[in-house]
Formats: sequence, structure tokens, C-alpha cells
Amino acid sequence: MANLAVFASGTGTNFCAIADRIATTAHQVVCLLGDVPDAPVLQRAAERGIPAHCISYRARPREDAELELLAHVNRYNTDLIALAGFMRLLTPQFLDAFSGQVINVHPSLLPRYPGIGAIEKSIESSDTELGITIHEVDYGLDTGPVLLQRSFDRNGGDSPAVLAERIHHLEHRWYPEVIIGLLDALPRKDS
Repeated sequence: MANLAVFASGTGTNFCAIADRIATTAHQVVCLLGDVPDAPVLQRAAERGIPAHCISYRARPREDAELELLAHVNRYNTDLIALAGFMRLLTPQFLDAFSGQVINVHPSLLPRYPGIGAIEKSIESSDTELGITIHEVDYGLDTGPVLLQRSFDRNGGDSPAVLAERIHHLEHRWYPEVIIGLLDALPRKDS
């Protein structure tokens, strides 16, 4: 059994897909850490009985907020961190201090469209193939080693809403599976 922490900032659809899938395994989501006080993801965690904490970045150095994030991660004996719509870049200070792996799902086929607005940029492009990238987090903006990419061919008649839904479907389908594979590969802990 391994422990997963999820970091999120928004509605929490990826968090729900992860938490619901992890609940069918021997692993557990030990906490949800967010940075937006009224984000729906905090309520979604509470509904699933998963401890949720909001760490404010307002009026303080980012490194101070990350020390608080790290304290929670350590308190819950976290083995892996999954970023699921967490709209902050983690500093080298945080990444170097966490002894496990940090991964992210990005709604484009990296290296195309890193950063925010990737779905919109993909949809507005003339790309014939759209998709997602699951990658390790490094010091850059969506530059870490790719773990998995999944895509679909654009149908000329699909609306932007349909294309966005297809991208989200890939995230919800594949991100939990990659997470489980990484958790399964960790050395077993004594319970």
C-alpha cells in the first residue's frame, strides 16, 4: 500500500477520477491540498472522507506556502504527489525537499501548449491530433519527462465543447492508471 497526495486548485474532476479509482486498490489518497479557499475540489474531498487543507499563497512568499505544503505531505507519509489542476509552479526548494515523485497531467500533447490555456490553444490550433500528457514535474513549466501521452484525431464537426470533453475524458481515464502503476511499483511498506 502506498500513499498519494493530490494538489488541486479548481473544480476537482480529475481529483474525483483519481480518488474514485484509487479507492478500488490497496493504495490510498491520504490528503487533498489546495490553494483556493472556495474551490469545489475541497468539498469533493470532504464528501469522500479525504482530509483537505487549503494553503494560502496570498501575501506571503511562495516558499513559505510550500513549506506548509511540505509539512502536510510529510505528515501524511506521502509517497507520490499528483498535481490535478494545481495552478502553481512548484519551486526547486519544494521538489528537492520531497523525497518522492511529483507528476502532472497536462491537457495538450507537450511540448505543444505548455502552461495555462492549453485546452483552448489546442482547440484553436489547426492541429489534427489533440490529447493529454502525463509527465514528471521538474523545475520547468511542463518540461519534465513524459510518462504517457494519449490522443485522438480531431473530427471536423466537433464543437469546442465536445473537443474539451474528449480531452477531459482522456485525463480521467489515463491519469489514475498511470498513478496506480507508479504506486504499484513502489517498495511495499509494512502496514
